[in-house]
Amino acid sequence: ADPMPNLVFTRDNFASIGNGISLNKMYSVTRNRETIYAEYIFSYHKDYKNTPKYYDRYNPYHIEGGDILVLNEHTLAIGVSQRTMAESIEQLARNIFKDTDTSIDTVLAFTIPSSRAFMHLDTVFTQIDYDKFTYHPGIMDTLQVFEITEGSNNKINVKEINDSLENILENYLDRAVTLIPCGGGDKIISEREQWNDGSNTLCIAPGVVVVYDRNNVTNDVLRRYGIKVLEMPGSELSRGRGGPRCMSMPLERED
Repeated sequence: ADPMPNLVFTRDNFASIGNGISLNKMYSVTRNRETIYAEYIFSYHKDYKNTPKYYDRYNPYHIEGGDILVLNEHTLAIGVSQRTMAESIEQLARNIFKDTDTSIDTVLAFTIPSSRAFMHLDTVFTQIDYDKFTYHPGIMDTLQVFEITEGSNNKINVKEINDSLENILENYLDRAVTLIPCGGGDKIISEREQWNDGSNTLCIAPGVVVVYDRNNVTNDVLRRYGIKVLEMPGSELSRGRGGPRCMSMPLERED
């Protein structure tokens, strides 16, 4: 079979953020060419050429879409990871706050381990309902969360939030949340299914997710929490280190 092109990882090279996008500067020089396709779409397509651009592929600091999660209309979560730098998050936040048409007023920067196993925030943490999240237990020991809000004179305010992940999410989402561990929290199973993108779910509606069928333990746990689980084969896709969320990038979505 032909090798799978990296271009299949559509969320990495750009990300939808509210009514705008982040056109990303990729971690790898080789992969940075992939963003040219998105650049053409948002420069010339009749429906998308006037889309606000909160980040540009020509910026010096790298950021990838797998680290960008829209939690609700006011809150954006971004991973400080192997492939996304803190400097790019600060620049992205400034540009979002300058847009008078956006409702996003808070960016939460999640520091996760810098390694290929964790790669992006969405490989270890994804939202699957208004109040439910999957996560890989391996991030909890080193996780730091920083709140970024608008300051004066195009500056930003940054403060570390010292609390549990559950409490942080409940505070910013203003609702009780449930955290569902990959592999049901079993150390061996969670590490195996995490490697097969067990936490990288694609939420296509509240409480409805697309997952790989090989992560049977995690999938069964999700069902027990009332999640509708749509399984697909993913042996070769997960070998390329990409889960269902990585393989998607909706340009439009309903509230």
